[in-house]
Amino acid sequence: MNKNNYCIIMAGGIGSRFWPISLAEKPKQFLDIIGCGRTLIQQTYDRFINICPAENIFIVTGEEYKALVLEQLPSIPENNILQEPMRRNTAPCIAYSNYKIKKINPNANIVVTPADHLIINEDLFIQNIIDGISFAQSRNILLTLGIKPDRPATGYGYIQIDNKEISGDFIKAKSFTEKPNIELAKFFIESGEFYWNSGIFIWTLNSIDKAFNEFLPEIHNLFEEHYESFNTPQESSALRKIYTDAKSISIDYGVMEKADNVYVLCTNFGWSDLGTWNSLYTIGGKDEFDNVKLGNNISTYNSSGNYIRTTEDKILAIKDMEDYIIVNTDKVLLICKRENEQDIKDIVNELNK
Repeated sequence: MNKNNYCIIMAGGIGSRFWPISLAEKPKQFLDIIGCGRTLIQQTYDRFINICPAENIFIVTGEEYKALVLEQLPSIPENNILQEPMRRNTAPCIAYSNYKIKKINPNANIVVTPADHLIINEDLFIQNIIDGISFAQSRNILLTLGIKPDRPATGYGYIQIDNKEISGDFIKAKSFTEKPNIELAKFFIESGEFYWNSGIFIWTLNSIDKAFNEFLPEIHNLFEEHYESFNTPQESSALRKIYTDAKSISIDYGVMEKADNVYVLCTNFGWSDLGTWNSLYTIGGKDEFDNVKLGNNISTYNSSGNYIRTTEDKILAIKDMEDYIIVNTDKVLLICKRENEQDIKDIVNELNK
């Protein structure tokens, strides 16, 4: 195992689209949301322990989730839990991780991954990551994993590839598009030039450091100013100053869409970002009427296309319902048309008021 390989697991989201299962005090990355016996963050850690030494895996999360990380990943060194004082999107999150690793190993190869994605073919995924690290290490490039789309999904970002610049499975990126409408998504699928943006990145520390300096100099300079504080008792106060001044921006918008050295590893290991209830419906095991049912004592009558989940043992009898999300917990019952699931986040915001 290469001791220069590092993994950054981003685990700071609040998962409001999975309300009422995912709550602010315990969001979806800390839940066994697909019913396999391991939470999403545990599954992510399990994959990367085959690629990186345990001491090279870093978890970036909110200060309020440190105890949850320690509970679910007891083998992770406490110093490897990086606590963000406030949410500032993925670019500051990645910059923070870079500077922590830079103090330890300036020759690091880095894989960045969200904590809450589903990977079906884990063997292929691990091989893709190993191949990607080798490719990134040999060139001054930024690499992302592109997933071959099987439908015109509107909830994913897309990457257009440049078929004129190909190196095996690695193809230069041509453009990025965030969550297109259905007509544009259909065009993307028909063209054969677009892949889903997985949000999984591979690069060397040197390559990403140069990219921050060029495209996000204000964030780069904030971390440079406080570099000596990292891995010292002054880190926490320095980090709060940095995050107070840093703008909220994604790594996709801040770096990947602007850089001209971005490549895509085109693959298909069975992936979902598990961003919505509909994503769980898509991957879930369905009965003869296309209902996905998770929980005991669920009965359906003249009902189809529903995602039904309960955390209680009470009987759920569902009749004459089609294409609904029905989620029952000890305190909340959610009933929503699947086509309107984007409104769930607004419902949560309204209820929080």
